[in-house]
Amino acid sequence: MRAVTGLWRWRRNPLCRATDLAEAWVALVALVLIAVAAPATGALVGFAAQDSLQRAARVERHTHHQVTATVVRALGREPEGDLDSRSVREARTRVVADWPAPDGSTHRGPVLTDLKSPRAGDHFGLWTDPRGRVTTRPLDSATATTHAVLAGFGAALVAAALVETARRLTVWRMVRRRYARWEQAWDRAGPDWGKAGTGS
Repeated sequence: MRAVTGLWRWRRNPLCRATDLAEAWVALVALVLIAVAAPATGALVGFAAQDSLQRAARVERHTHHQVTATVVRALGREPEGDLDSRSVREARTRVVADWPAPDGSTHRGPVLTDLKSPRAGDHFGLWTDPRGRVTTRPLDSATATTHAVLAGFGAALVAAALVETARRLTVWRMVRRRYARWEQAWDRAGPDWGKAGTGS
């Protein structure tokens, strides 16, 4: 990482400028933040996501019910691009089906099924909410944990990227200021500072 290369500026050197030392401090602070703050941020985000997702999974396990639906008629294949955001759907065939709701009412409508060639009267499993509306399979604990780990890892990467971006911007501004001071020094020296007889 480039932050480590700035540490050489602490060596004793009569040519070392104050800005070189400042860049070294900026590099050290960035290195410590990336090594400590980024993982801590990732862990905090991961634990918060784990708690939230596990809570959501528990709620879904209580509110999502699997019922047995009966095919009324087939509607055709599902377009290949239509995928569930949580996982790839196993169901690929659209059918009109009847299904009972947990509250005792009966529902009918178009749904997706994993039956290869559905015919009227075929049965298949369907997930519904307490009112009988079609919903997704409940989030399981392992999937919730995987999502939480990914969220924590992503947060750590974003935190590290933000620290490195801040370091680069700080160094860029310091270099710009240094160049501006050099420009002023050149202007004060005049256009013929190196010619023989200058100042005599």
